[in-house]
Amino acid sequence: MQTAQQKATVACAHCGRLNRVDLARAADGPKCGACGNPIVLDRPMRLTDAVFDRVVADSAVPVVVDFYADWCGPCKMMAPVLDQVARERSGRVLVAKVDTDANPMLARKFSIASIPTLITFSGGAEVGRELGALPKPRLDALIDRALR
Repeated sequence: MQTAQQKATVACAHCGRLNRVDLARAADGPKCGACGNPIVLDRPMRLTDAVFDRVVADSAVPVVVDFYADWCGPCKMMAPVLDQVARERSGRVLVAKVDTDANPMLARKFSIASIPTLITFSGGAEVGRELGALPKPRLDALIDRALR
């Protein structure tokens, strides 16, 4: 029996080109159609004002987005937790990061008043939000709610 495809649009970390990938085949090592570099799905991807809406709207799986800043101590504490979740849930959830200093339009659009702020999206719509550094069980619960 064939499994349903789980498509998502992701930006290449090397050239920025948007690529449509089948997340069910994430372990096969998708490559960018423009530059040929690997599209890595087992770590958080960086999103920008330019690609955010397309990536979130086109994803057939939930997307968890960490709104952060490089200078933020609690944000730095979240990084290894997000890395772990991205590895564990590769192909079932997209984990992304938005630098609020570099992408102020997104920070305003989502009324980010404190960082880190983690927002989950399903079907392109916000379905959950948590403020502050979260322990992994709370992050897992936030993502699990988006999977329902």
